[in-house]
Parts: sequence; C-alpha cells; structure tokens
Amino acid sequence: MEYSYPLDLSWTPDEMVAVVDFLAAVEQSYESRIDITELKEKYDRFKKVCPGKAQENNIYKDFRKASGYDGYPVVKKMREELKTGAKQISMTK
Repeated sequence: MEYSYPLDLSWTPDEMVAVVDFLAAVEQSYESRIDITELKEKYDRFKKVCPGKAQENNIYKDFRKASGYDGYPVVKKMREELKTGAKQISMTK
C-alpha cells in the first residue's frame, strides 16, 4: 500500500515504532489474519504511547482516511474474541 502512517513528530523513535507496529497489525487483520496475542501486545504498546481515547480515535480517523482501514472495529473484535479464547482474528468476510 502507498500511504503514510499518522505519526506525531514529538514521539520518540520507539514510540513511533509502537504506533506503526499496531497500525500494521490492523492492516494485517483486514488483509488476512493476525494472531490475537500478537495484536493484543501491539495494542498494549500503542496504548502506552496514546493512552487517551481522543488521541486514539484521532489516529484511527487519520489512518482510516489514509488507508481505508479502521482500528476501532479491530480492537472491538479483539476484545470480544479474547473472551472466547480465539487464537486469530480477521476482518475479512
């Protein structure tokens, strides 16, 4: 894909990596499948960089505009599937 990830230039390189890793995992969930444990770990690192809901939602919005992929439904599905013991999730139909 040819698009940019939404990044804040005030973040450290490690924080940027955490955000990009999570957004790449969101992308993977739409394009194929992702291990739910891996997704949860990446989301947890992402939340350390973006702990607030408003900032999280802004990143989702910017990423959706750039890529067409939305992080919110991925995280919602991840939370639901963690309760069922699922090993992977996919946003494909």
